[in-house]
Amino acid sequence: MPKTRTPKSARFAPKGPGRPVQGLPDRDTLLQYVREARETGKADIAKAFGLKGGDRRALRDMLKELEESGALGKRGRKAFAEAGALPEVGVVDVVEKDADGELMVRLTKGEDAPSVRLAPDRREAVGGAPGLGDRLLVRFTTLENGEAEARMIKRLGQSAHRILGVVRKANRQVRVEPVDRKSKESLLLVPAEAENLSDGDLVLAQVSGADGRYGPKRGKVLEVVGRVDQPRAASLIAIHSHGIPTGFTQAAEAEAEAAQPPTLSGREDLRAVPLLTIDPPDARDHDDAVYAEPDTDPKNEDGWIVWVAIADVAAYVRPGSALDKEAHDKGNSVYFPDRVEPMLPERLSAGLCSLRQGENRACIAVRMVFGRDGRKRSHRFVRGLMRSAAKLSYEQAQRAIDGFPDDHTNPLLEPVLKPLWAAYHTMLKGRIARSPLAIESQERKIVISAEGEITSITARPSLEAHRLIEEMMVQANVCAAETLEQKKTPLIYRIHDTPSQEKVQSLAEFLQTLGINWAKGEAPRTDRFNKLLVETREGPHAQIVNEVVLRTQMQAIYSTENIGHFGLNLDRYAHFTSPIRRYADLIVHRALIKALGLGSDGLTDRDIAQMKDTAERITFAERRAMAAERDATDRYVAAFLSDRIGATFTGRITGVTRFGLFIRLDETGADGLIPVSTLGGEYFVHDDRTHALVGERTGARWPLGMTVEVRLREATPVTGGLLFDMLSEPAVADPNAPRPRLGMRDRQFSGPKRGAGAGKSALPKGVRRKAGKKAKR
Repeated sequence: MPKTRTPKSARFAPKGPGRPVQGLPDRDTLLQYVREARETGKADIAKAFGLKGGDRRALRDMLKELEESGALGKRGRKAFAEAGALPEVGVVDVVEKDADGELMVRLTKGEDAPSVRLAPDRREAVGGAPGLGDRLLVRFTTLENGEAEARMIKRLGQSAHRILGVVRKANRQVRVEPVDRKSKESLLLVPAEAENLSDGDLVLAQVSGADGRYGPKRGKVLEVVGRVDQPRAASLIAIHSHGIPTGFTQAAEAEAEAAQPPTLSGREDLRAVPLLTIDPPDARDHDDAVYAEPDTDPKNEDGWIVWVAIADVAAYVRPGSALDKEAHDKGNSVYFPDRVEPMLPERLSAGLCSLRQGENRACIAVRMVFGRDGRKRSHRFVRGLMRSAAKLSYEQAQRAIDGFPDDHTNPLLEPVLKPLWAAYHTMLKGRIARSPLAIESQERKIVISAEGEITSITARPSLEAHRLIEEMMVQANVCAAETLEQKKTPLIYRIHDTPSQEKVQSLAEFLQTLGINWAKGEAPRTDRFNKLLVETREGPHAQIVNEVVLRTQMQAIYSTENIGHFGLNLDRYAHFTSPIRRYADLIVHRALIKALGLGSDGLTDRDIAQMKDTAERITFAERRAMAAERDATDRYVAAFLSDRIGATFTGRITGVTRFGLFIRLDETGADGLIPVSTLGGEYFVHDDRTHALVGERTGARWPLGMTVEVRLREATPVTGGLLFDMLSEPAVADPNAPRPRLGMRDRQFSGPKRGAGAGKSALPKGVRRKAGKKAKR
């Protein structure tokens, strides 16, 4: 059934029985109506009371009188609200800090609107932590004491009033150039503001006005963050741009320093089990350890027992403590090429909670039993005391298994490493039968010297050691979800939705252009996607198919409602294995402690009451961290390539848009743009069905996944932007493909129009006129 839209007058109708009495209302009735409607316009009021002709004019005079008397306030150009009234949801600006350092916000529409305190427990919602001058979407609530409070829903992008930028001094002017590549306009600083600033200072600045209607925006500096020429400026910019919380309060640091090494009290002694950690070589925290041995139970011939032990962070981060509040606000650790912004202070993250070799550590461990078919038969959780037998890197463990052990791994090879790999190969049978998504992705590894200079950018190797640890962690996470469901204990799931029908249909249409069949209406299944990937892996379309299948997937999130995990092809899944760096895992640990009676520091009623809110928060924190990490990496890559302007590279097209092609270089994995205006002398149309730019005259094509040769034209470290020039020729026209013909507004023109004079627009006259009107709007 199609959705019907509620008439505006009905949406604003006062709560309670019946409709307003028809006819011109008196002053009190009108005020009551506006109060109950929260916000309404003259037309809606007239409709609600059935006013026409002279009564509508009388209503206009009455509203003007009430506004002049201060009883009503304006909301925008046409809406009215009771003076000082707040809507349920509204757009606000952060206007000041009070004496306690709390942020105060005010509605953007309505000069009479009061300043309202921003609830601190929602500071890090979507878009990053807010600051002075930011614009937010908030929900207003009334506290028990009658005061209003604003709860942040999301930050509305990069602030329109506040920017992070670089000071540039030239021609007697001082400007702040934004580091955000989407921002084009710099701020002009008044001389008094610029006295103590140096060229290249990285600053937070706020818009304070403009020189006339078309003049440059003026601004004032709020804070000097650092220097753009510092070796580690890329991470600094990402932290401030995305509002990543940094540091810890004195209370949290004090709690961490007061923490004591664990004892055996209330724990199972696992110190005789030779658990070991396998991590990246530069890892500072080690929150998981593994061990495997053959199952001696005659009923499980050729089966395996696998132990996964996880740092017992819940023993140190107690509900309601300062450490808990900090971890809750941060949501997760954020990893940059040159630094980490940890969720927990170093005393815990790299100390008492890190499973260091040869040191007693508190843990929560799961003992899993697998049959010869690789399927899990049983499991049990224990709260234990362990001592890591060894700290290995992925490369080190892999070399030992491949026949090249070193002095450290040689004694571990027979008793620990070989059984671990044998257990994994058995578990692999269950994984293959389950058929999780097998999409390939290439990660970049940026190596930075002690001085902060980039020494190399390489592709991270994909080792069997990585897959071993991944599968054991996946199974441990499944055990946590299964146990908590069985005990009927609330938890935060890690869920991944099935691709939407629209996305699958788009995939099917694209595959048809490659001559690959995908039945219309076919339900998306992981084994079906994997079959497609295997069939195309050795062919010319391998990369593009992998890319499009990846884009067909939904994003994984945290939720208190379980819908399963499509990508892993699991009915229930929770994050349990990384409580040092993810708050979701800490909540799951507390839930296990409560459900299994493992201590008094388990899940609290308050944890349960705010669990849905916590799931929402940590999902946003994860997205924020991913965006910040990606931006920092882009800036480091741009800095690394900035001295190679004019060099040629091989890459492939990873994105096709109306305005150009996105290219990923094979050598470094760097991403950059080729503007459509540089591609050749004809109109190019974006064909979203085939993911290609198609020449309207010749049919020449620039399709997604095509391998190309490009020249680096521009690298801007401060924004992380790369621009390329195309050196390759486009693919020839497909004679069987219909030429997409769109209206002029959808065309993209490349190269100067024949006969166009120097300095004139290369766009047709009609397009120039439309573009001008749009710019004015």
